[in-house]
Amino acid sequence: EIAQCLVGSEMCIRDSSMTSKPSSRSASAQAAPDLSDISRSPLVPPLSKTTLVTDGSHGLVVIMLSSHGASERFDAQNGIVMAAATSRQGLPMQKKRDMMSLSHQELEQLMDELGQPRFRVRQIEEWLYARGAKIISNLDNLPLSLRSQLDARFFIGSLDLVTRQVSEDGTRKYLFELADGACIETVGIPSADGKHLTVCFSSQAGCPMGCAFCATGRAGFVRNLSSGEMYDQVRLVADDFGIRVSNVVCMGQGEPFLNYDEVLEALRRMNAKLGLGIGARHMTVSTCGLLDGIERFSTEPEQFTLAISLHAAIQDTRDSLMPGVSNTSIDSLKKAIRHYGEVTGRRPSLEYAPIKGVNDDDEHIEALVEFCKGMLCHVNLIPLNPVTPGKHGDGMMVPSNRTSHISNVLSARGIENSIRKSRGKDIDGACGQLRQRLESSMSS
Repeated sequence: EIAQCLVGSEMCIRDSSMTSKPSSRSASAQAAPDLSDISRSPLVPPLSKTTLVTDGSHGLVVIMLSSHGASERFDAQNGIVMAAATSRQGLPMQKKRDMMSLSHQELEQLMDELGQPRFRVRQIEEWLYARGAKIISNLDNLPLSLRSQLDARFFIGSLDLVTRQVSEDGTRKYLFELADGACIETVGIPSADGKHLTVCFSSQAGCPMGCAFCATGRAGFVRNLSSGEMYDQVRLVADDFGIRVSNVVCMGQGEPFLNYDEVLEALRRMNAKLGLGIGARHMTVSTCGLLDGIERFSTEPEQFTLAISLHAAIQDTRDSLMPGVSNTSIDSLKKAIRHYGEVTGRRPSLEYAPIKGVNDDDEHIEALVEFCKGMLCHVNLIPLNPVTPGKHGDGMMVPSNRTSHISNVLSARGIENSIRKSRGKDIDGACGQLRQRLESSMSS
């Protein structure tokens, strides 16, 4: 990626190795600062074009310019988003909202505000969700005056494909760039016969939970995704495979219950006949175990599926693996899961990734058995994908060789379980790995 760096009055071009090359527009001998730390800051989404400017009132400011032309300004010293925005040419521009972030109700309110009949809502939704329109002026069954009004206030967001990896088992991993330059990962997992497709999508750019076994958690949090950005991930993967999506799992980057309303709106859009038409029972949301979110999810009318990342039923171990939920006790989590099952009548999944020497010994297995007793649940044993480069013993978490043993113990104790088949191990298939690898290659 090429980043244009404006420092004072000097313009320079920097490539991925961050080597400065003064351009013909240079008007000063002032040296450009080292960008390596700034480009890896959690304030700056990776793979975006980054401009540094000096500002009399704010000091060093980072401007992220995406391929879409919109930009956000960040105060790099204080970490705040500034109100001003610029176009690709550096001209002021009015901030617009992504139309795909509008709920059905918001679209109805908008049409009322603009004095339009309600049937316009269905027309707009058909363009956005069924036909994949990306330019407001192309919505040609809307009056020209309405298109002009919409174009003045909104844009239709789109995801740019940064890279795609294809596994020998058919799994495809995507790295998408959002309109503001933030990047997210999505995975398409076809069935063996190629007739069914599961899409694992992200709910946040980055993640604030900081789980020790997750590459995304190590990279930090950027922002929540809109419902439209979640929907588009699934639609684009479906288009790439050329088949209908049969299942979706919100198990990509981010903690879904920290972006609850947008996640539910995205699921409902995917479920709708005018959307992707995916059955609610074929949609799964995975959470680290946020109690308020579990309670709220139990009250939703749709029969969505719940999965909880457990990974340890001993408090100290779980706290060290999942520091973002270290304030949640094992007992309170169990009560919340039990209550969910009682209220909904649906069986939640408990995700457990056996890690050698961490949560796979007999003490942890027995604790897992005790946690599951008397509770409607299914334990999903997940082979770990290492996320820390280096040799074993140098900080890398190693997959356990006792996964089958754990499964046998659970079965013998009457606890329903399964071992998830690992997919995409040859293509950075785990959450955050593709972005991590690309960032590493850019900084090396």
